[in-house]
Amino acid sequence: MSLPAVPAPAPAPAPAPTELDVLIVGAGISGIGAAYYLQRDHPGRSYAILESRGASGGTWDLFRYPGIRSDSDLHTFGYAFKPWRDEHAIADGDKILAYLRETSAENGIDRHIRFHTKVLSATWSSQQARWTVVVERTDTGERSALTCSWLFCAAGYYRYDEGFTPRFAGRERFRGRIVHPQHWPEDLDYAGRRVVVIGSGATAVTLVPTLAETAAHVVMLQRTPSYILPVPARDRIADLLKAAFGEERGHALARRKNILRQATVWGFCRRFPKTARQLVRRVNAKLLPEGYPVDEHFNPPYDPWDQRLCAVPDGDLFHAIRRGDASVVTDRIETFIDTGLRLASGRELTADIVITATGLNVQAMGGITLDVDGRPVSIDDTVAYKGMMLSGVPNFAYTIGYTNASWTLKVGLLCEHFCRLLTHMDEGGFDIACPEVADANMPLRPFLDFQAGYIRRAVDRLPRQGNRAPWQTSMQYLGDVRLLRKLPVDDPELRLSRSPVYRSAHCACTDSTGAGL
Repeated sequence: MSLPAVPAPAPAPAPAPTELDVLIVGAGISGIGAAYYLQRDHPGRSYAILESRGASGGTWDLFRYPGIRSDSDLHTFGYAFKPWRDEHAIADGDKILAYLRETSAENGIDRHIRFHTKVLSATWSSQQARWTVVVERTDTGERSALTCSWLFCAAGYYRYDEGFTPRFAGRERFRGRIVHPQHWPEDLDYAGRRVVVIGSGATAVTLVPTLAETAAHVVMLQRTPSYILPVPARDRIADLLKAAFGEERGHALARRKNILRQATVWGFCRRFPKTARQLVRRVNAKLLPEGYPVDEHFNPPYDPWDQRLCAVPDGDLFHAIRRGDASVVTDRIETFIDTGLRLASGRELTADIVITATGLNVQAMGGITLDVDGRPVSIDDTVAYKGMMLSGVPNFAYTIGYTNASWTLKVGLLCEHFCRLLTHMDEGGFDIACPEVADANMPLRPFLDFQAGYIRRAVDRLPRQGNRAPWQTSMQYLGDVRLLRKLPVDDPELRLSRSPVYRSAHCACTDSTGAGL
């Protein structure tokens, strides 16, 4: 009797390559978008996405607080190349996360993601025209090195491991629970509880109406009011366009419509701030109870769009206030007490749970330490080039989206321009691109002219921008379309050159100088 054949062992998976053309840092909305454009326009280039966490999705996987949603419509916050199909244009986090992961899977991008891989440092060699990138496994602590021709940072601008919470006197005396939304505990039961949400930004105005559905009462405690506008959760015009022209064409038309609307609202607010303030107040007053102190709680001391406007779908925050399930208090915290908070006015707020929706901790370029030919790079000494590269730092690109419109609108343009730059370098026989400021006396200003607290706290750790193109960080989509999509890639202040290694390998194709354009 013969013995059954022993199956041959399965072949071991091939080791992941350590030498790549492009390394993308971050598997969130920016990183997935960057990968799509790269493999569409440069299918022959090798790449990997390095993600420090164990899942893709970035912000939309990290934040788990109740009601998390976009504050931009998904026809513009989503990708231009993938129509948004859900009926809600202002969508919750679960739907956005599913959309991102579907995009990744449909395009084979998920196969390029290396999870639990955190970038610690990157060292550039002009001799080799390559970055050596030191990474650490966040699950094992093991360190290793990768090399790449281009390092593309798509990690956003805030720290994923901690949110911002001010120092509050007496915090240790509070007998209830204190939670930051960035680290929402799965076991937090707020049903029937008295909740105080500290803050008045996008996170706070999202949390309050959602918590108010089951909590005993929710107070939004704010030091300074924000501009808050109701927007339709569904985009009826977009629905009609899709029905009339089909999904893809309808999506493109809805996207253009909403881009124009965003630009019009922002431009009107900046040009006519007093009128815009009056209009916002009128809308707020109409949705609030009769006799409500609108000027106390919904009248910011700054002009519209000095900070981002908060959007509330179908006015849900105002409806919670009208029902009496939520209220707004404008005051300063003097101290925590055992039962809640004592305010500067002497008023006391009783709470079982206090939620500190007090903002983010900004982190430039994912916290990566950069070195160029033995010279450490101080990010705050660099100047942003076209909002996507840093002066004096070769073959390094990054994505920062709009603060006055949908984040992804800018990301898409930057990724397109990056791919155009690669094509231009290929055609000219260059392997190094480095922005260099021609005028050492060019006036400089903060990287983001934005008054949000999380930006002001970090302004001295961010790059700066100049007073002229290509050194301005534009926040105007239509102008960026011209700069990033239509104008030529080459620029007098972008030095393109050939490394010694490249010249050796292509000696018949190079000139004697190796100088850039």
